[in-house]
Amino acid sequence: MWIAKFVIKHDCILGNRCEKFKVALQSVNFSVFKEKGRIITSSLHNISGNPKDIELFAKDLGKDENVINLERKGNIFLLIEKAEEKAVQFHTPKIIFIKPVLMDKKGYETWEVGSWEKEEVSKFINKVKKHIDDFRLIRFTNTKIDNVFFPKLMPDLTDKQKRAVELAIENGYYETPRKIGLRQLAKIMGVSLATYQQHLIVAEGKLIPNMLAYSK
Repeated sequence: MWIAKFVIKHDCILGNRCEKFKVALQSVNFSVFKEKGRIITSSLHNISGNPKDIELFAKDLGKDENVINLERKGNIFLLIEKAEEKAVQFHTPKIIFIKPVLMDKKGYETWEVGSWEKEEVSKFINKVKKHIDDFRLIRFTNTKIDNVFFPKLMPDLTDKQKRAVELAIENGYYETPRKIGLRQLAKIMGVSLATYQQHLIVAEGKLIPNMLAYSK
């Protein structure tokens, strides 16, 4: 399978607000079509960040004139929006999303798409690049199917467990060498070391088996 990974940034009702409110998204697109000259998309998003920032993000997004429908439960929201242009408008049935689209706190989106036909991926890349100035191709390679990662849905983490993992990732706890210790992370979260450790251990216990497609 031919896999392409690239990063883009453009004028977007989600990316703009991620940068403004310092939150991040994991996104899965459901559908895209044209209606009255506008691109209509439906997508599901998992939002992460400081709880107060998440609330400000959601409240502000709900006021946007390009939002057709917004349904939210906790940190998950379903969005139907209209736009002049969207990168996903160039998607074809021969292109699959290898991973969810990741949108960081600076509004940059990381995409990984693939196809068994190299030309299909090339066409998709070229169309996106033509319409979005801030485009950076990370890699474009032929990868065996057993090396492609298809994660299961996120397990049921509590808000505190999810926040513990987010802080660990954001602050480099899982990097080598580690950039931060558990005591510092607990201080950032505003809990005791023992409490933070418990949240992180339980969260990791749910996440790791889930990622490896095992179930208890």
